[in-house]
Amino acid sequence: MRNLKHKILRLVILATLLILTAVTPAVADVFFSTGVTDGLIGTLSRPAGPGTIQTETADDFVLSQPTSITNATFVGLLPSGAPLSSITNVEIEFYHVFPKDSVVPPSGNVLTRANSPADVEIGSATRESAAGTLTFTAAIVNPNFTVANTVVNGINKIPNQFTGGEGSATGEEVQISVVFTTPVVLPDDHYFFRPEVELSSGGFLWLSAPKPINAADGTPFLQDLQSWIRNDNLAPDWARIGTDITHQGPFNAVFSLSGEKIPEPSTLLLIGSGLIGLVGYGRKKFFRK
Repeated sequence: MRNLKHKILRLVILATLLILTAVTPAVADVFFSTGVTDGLIGTLSRPAGPGTIQTETADDFVLSQPTSITNATFVGLLPSGAPLSSITNVEIEFYHVFPKDSVVPPSGNVLTRANSPADVEIGSATRESAAGTLTFTAAIVNPNFTVANTVVNGINKIPNQFTGGEGSATGEEVQISVVFTTPVVLPDDHYFFRPEVELSSGGFLWLSAPKPINAADGTPFLQDLQSWIRNDNLAPDWARIGTDITHQGPFNAVFSLSGEKIPEPSTLLLIGSGLIGLVGYGRKKFFRK
């Protein structure tokens, strides 16, 4: 009988250890969203190509604790009549907020770098469909959508930073949904999200959104910064789309992020201690019988 009790106890301990090792970092969903487009501006976000230079747009979000980001969405404009199959590659980058990952002092080619994305991306967080580190699907939201203003080529160093934008554009409003095949794990901090879309013809315009909210509880995102843009002629600097270039802003961009919060080590230790304590208590009770 005593041998049977020892066998049962060993099974309980083994089960406890399995539970401890199987505890995944994910304990709660987290979701950030800027909502739907307000149609105020569309800004170019494309890689370099034959006769074109790379142009990047970035908007910010905050993580209150370490997070594994598994999914993202963003909304933009394709040229009128372009099939969804014209999207040949999607790349996502994440940036710290300046002055991290940056040369300090900066070059002085823009009015300010305060609250801009860093000079360079977080290399370990880059995901790209061509590399197999993300998959994407695209869906047409509105086949005939007009955005009031655009920024495509007018991205200049000071003192020529103000262009007013390049006017309205009409195309297909498209939502691109991304799954990171390798989740992006980031510690709690303030970041910029930068999607880039390669088309077989034409350029992708990332559409603007109202001031973002915390979708989990509907409260305003009080730490919100604005959207920034740069091209290869301006890099590593960034310009504020609404404040520097068009004087209509500040703007945000349409995107959402979802994933799972990672518990602090103290939380996992507490879980483990509780389970081990429970086993010890059960052992005492078991052998007193």
